[in-house]
Amino acid sequence: TPTPPPSQYRKTIWQCNHKLDGDERCDTPHLSDEDIQRLFLSAANKLLVDKTEVIANCREMMDLLFNTTELEAEQAALQQEVMVVTELVEQCISENAHVAQNQKDYQKKYDALSERYDKTKERLDKVSGRIMERRAKREMIEAFLCDLAEMDEDVQEFTDDLWFNLLDHVTVFSKKDVLFTFKNGTEVHVK
Repeated sequence: TPTPPPSQYRKTIWQCNHKLDGDERCDTPHLSDEDIQRLFLSAANKLLVDKTEVIANCREMMDLLFNTTELEAEQAALQQEVMVVTELVEQCISENAHVAQNQKDYQKKYDALSERYDKTKERLDKVSGRIMERRAKREMIEAFLCDLAEMDEDVQEFTDDLWFNLLDHVTVFSKKDVLFTFKNGTEVHVK
């Protein structure tokens, strides 16, 4: 079925996700698309006033915040440890299959190796996750900086791309007091 054309009387509003939750309702006002777009353009233009400085500061901080050198070294050591423990477990199992031994001693040795493997694997997964998280954040900030660098000093027209490429989230205090947090962490109050 065809989609009906947008109505000139239809209006989209934005409200808190928890506006109608439970007994405690959020009293944050709703905003129209036009309100949000106008406020966003104001915030984006405030950010653009210091565009060169914002880009320089972000580039400088990225090397500190998203450096994975130590984590990668730890990851390599943990991967090696996982391989060593895996071999020890396989040797333990093979030895038990070919040589008669006290099963309590075998089980104790096997359990200790399994616990060592589990702890090492758990730490490896955490370290690998942190590396991936830092890389993803770096890529997001890189994209933000590229978009920011290409922007004119005075943005006049709202676009979805501009919104999605620059903005992390919005906090609405009132219809005339909105805080825009950009992907690089910069916060711009629009009142």
